[in-house]
Amino acid sequence: MSSHTWTQDALRSELSHLQAPAWRLVEAQHVVSTLTLVDNLEEQTLLEDILEETKPLVPLDCQHLDYLLSTPFRYRPYPYGSRFRKPGLTPGVWYGAEQPETAVAEMVFYRFLFYAESPDTPFPDHPADYTAFSVGVGTASALDLTAGPLVDDREIWTDPVDYLACQDLADTAREVGAEIIRFQSVRDPAGGANLAVLTCGAFRDSAPVIRQSWRIRISSSGAQAIRDYPRLGVEFGRDGFDLDPRIKGIDWER
Repeated sequence: MSSHTWTQDALRSELSHLQAPAWRLVEAQHVVSTLTLVDNLEEQTLLEDILEETKPLVPLDCQHLDYLLSTPFRYRPYPYGSRFRKPGLTPGVWYGAEQPETAVAEMVFYRFLFYAESPDTPFPDHPADYTAFSVGVGTASALDLTAGPLVDDREIWTDPVDYLACQDLADTAREVGAEIIRFQSVRDPAGGANLAVLTCGAFRDSAPVIRQSWRIRISSSGAQAIRDYPRLGVEFGRDGFDLDPRIKGIDWER
């Protein structure tokens, strides 16, 4: 049970300045996925334009942003809840991490979750290519769940499967004008911080400013992630995410 009642007044008193880089991973083929369907770049541009016309409109306050930043604010209704967004016709949330290694841990967790929920799917034969990108975010109205009185409810904010308290907090945070929520990653073994961006106005860059190339291999021994430059390797064993009951029961022999 929460040690505080997080009313609008209580949250308003916890708003503070925040400025940080935010990192996110995407599959590398996001750049060239349509090239396999056409014969040349002119046809690809035409195909991309046709696809764009079938998608929901980008909100006015997000139209200056690259699609890698604006996408979460574009699609409603939201079919499944996330840590700070309820399902349904709810406002968008863009998630990033303060360090690329934390973003990698988040990606590996969700790959593990995919295989846990798909026991008949074999592990891939080869590593998958990912692009990590960063963008600056900042606001005078941020909530930091890792500091001050808010940290007293750490167990609630870091529940591996129950997001209801975080979703309720985000709803109240929006009502008092919060634009970013800083919180501890539940997936990163090093305990790195994540950022939930609640408004497009909190982006300090309109497009990614730094990119890194990563390869992630999922196998019966866990996961290995390698960054090309600067060179770095990160490993996740079978038990790396056992705090989440959905992962603990994964069938590794397939």
